[in-house]
Amino acid sequence: MNKKYLIDRQGRQFVLYAGLLDEAHQKGLKAIRTTLLQPPLPQNGETAIAHAEVELEDGRVFSGIGDANQGNVGRNIAPHIVRMAETRAKARALRDAINVSEVALEEMGDLDDEQPGQGLPPARPLAGAYPGRALPQEPRNGPPQNEPRPGPVPAVIEAVGPEPATGAQLAAIKRLGGELPEPVALTRGQAGELIRRLQARGA
Repeated sequence: MNKKYLIDRQGRQFVLYAGLLDEAHQKGLKAIRTTLLQPPLPQNGETAIAHAEVELEDGRVFSGIGDANQGNVGRNIAPHIVRMAETRAKARALRDAINVSEVALEEMGDLDDEQPGQGLPPARPLAGAYPGRALPQEPRNGPPQNEPRPGPVPAVIEAVGPEPATGAQLAAIKRLGGELPEPVALTRGQAGELIRRLQARGA
């Protein structure tokens, strides 16, 4: 590992994501595949969870999970929750693939502000986001006062996983009054989440 990618913080040594990627390329990196397992939503504390899979040229495959939310990232990274979750997942998978024991700096929420944006990949569309109207928030004190009834819950536009929604799921969404985009591009997991949201709204 090139020493320029190793840094000391608070008496501990960390490696930068850029260094892991550089070392992996030198050791025969074939592919990195990522999946957004959970988009940040009010129901899950705005926590994004990503899965990464690293494949080397010799056929070995290593995987990692990364999460990010407002509580475990620095203030400079807070607007980039999904990208940080993906970076953390890739960092964990890369560390296993190239046998690096040092924790990546990007994995440490309390140190993110010291290296704002270090190692983050370029911005890309938020997979699994709910476009359109914001979700209604629960009142902090007492019942809502003259609040309008929430409108239709929008469907997820971009697929996150490989398994498409079933016909039964799509029929259930329509029956519950949900809106489906054209063309429909829901995964089974996203369709299940949308059905639960619609059922909760009608309860």
